[in-house]
Amino acid sequence: ELGQTVERMAQTLRDQLPATRSGGPGWVPPGTHPDPRPPDEADVVVVGGGVVGWSVAYWLKVLEGSWRQHGMRVLVVERDPTYSRASTVLSAGGIRQQFSLRENIQMSRFSASFLRDINEHLGVPNEPPIDIQFQPSGYLFLASPQSAAALEATVKLQREEGVQVALLSPTQLKAKFPWINTEDVAVASYGLEDEGWFDPWTLLNAFRRKAISLGVQSCSGEVRAFVTSANAMMPPSSPSARIKYVHVHMPDSLEYQPVACAIVVNAAGAWAGKLLEADGLPRGLCRPSLPIQPRKRYVFSWHCPNGPGLSCPFLIDTSGAYFRRDGIGGNYLGGMSPSEVSRWGSPKITHPLFFIRLPQFILFQEEEPDPSDLSVDHDYFQEQIWPRLARRVPAFESLRVRASWAGYYDYNTFDQNGVLGPHPRLENMFLAAGFSGHGLQHSPAAGRAVAELLIKGRYETLDLRRLGWDRLVAGEPLEEHSIV
Repeated sequence: ELGQTVERMAQTLRDQLPATRSGGPGWVPPGTHPDPRPPDEADVVVVGGGVVGWSVAYWLKVLEGSWRQHGMRVLVVERDPTYSRASTVLSAGGIRQQFSLRENIQMSRFSASFLRDINEHLGVPNEPPIDIQFQPSGYLFLASPQSAAALEATVKLQREEGVQVALLSPTQLKAKFPWINTEDVAVASYGLEDEGWFDPWTLLNAFRRKAISLGVQSCSGEVRAFVTSANAMMPPSSPSARIKYVHVHMPDSLEYQPVACAIVVNAAGAWAGKLLEADGLPRGLCRPSLPIQPRKRYVFSWHCPNGPGLSCPFLIDTSGAYFRRDGIGGNYLGGMSPSEVSRWGSPKITHPLFFIRLPQFILFQEEEPDPSDLSVDHDYFQEQIWPRLARRVPAFESLRVRASWAGYYDYNTFDQNGVLGPHPRLENMFLAAGFSGHGLQHSPAAGRAVAELLIKGRYETLDLRRLGWDRLVAGEPLEEHSIV
């Protein structure tokens, strides 16, 4: 009898789900084309269906205007349709204005405005309003005496760009957040508006749904090869080439579909560099190589009943450890990135705000986690993160780890900044990758910027020319010091 009841419930549920194209019962995830094969051709192929890729696709449709009588054909190719390994949904979900590079500050301000009015931009008729669950608790950066001047200079730049940020002395810091141990803190910067955290999946899904409602197509598959003009009649010494086809390999199959295209957008995140090593791309035209690689980062969630309350900000410690509140009821999440290692084997102090040399910790900090899988090293929390947290917040001396996961940074080893714009020698390839941990929060601005380049031939909303390939060719890094 119980089995019959369960079967009736299951049948009722199946009857309420949309039917597949064949007419039988079944369900297709919203926005997924029932036919798994990509189209034979598209005007723009966006490789990578993370939040940056879907932002590019969305803005292309918004800005296309009368570009073509029947609209621009945009295809987004994503190899992980479940998003189980996607950097977007595995991130801590922060947004901040406190960067050291003017372009990053401007992108954050654009994105904050976009998110504030998200339903005007991404709302879909006859669907519920979007709630990204934004928590406006601000970011709090702590600086040691050695890095106080650098923090103050960064805040000066932020204020020039219109950012509302306060400098707090140790006394003021203790008065506002009594739970902080202010030992070794010389000054702190606290974001007063447009900073906090939100739900990454909601933003990704909102971009995706809206883009599809505007006519963007999507498919599951992996781009593993290209056909270019250099594969045909061009002389081998030609200084450039155009991509004519992308080969989309079907999931769990040896089959692939060639897609003729006019433009390719490389929004492949942590694998953007690897994409430029795909079959069919002339090696000589892909130099310098794109210095983007996957870097695994752990996020830990813990419970501490006596920890900071609802006013808890997204705190970045002088040691590089960070944490924020996770809902209510004494739950938190946080982590820490290893420091860079110089060629002499000693830590490269990426920014004095974030990394200090602590002999008892430094050996582990120099080791990058193996990015071949998303397994978590639980000892990393016990040995490296927890001591730092408990030193800064004494209440964290007693806590219980609830969960943990790992995700990927699309880490730009050259200067930890995104690479936006046209490839110097692949004439119809554009890039939007390498944000090194701040791609989620900059996705609205980065997507619009790339779309402006494709449709109008220039940046209009923000001048992001310095984030282009020229700096890679010239070997002139554009350092962002505030990488968390």
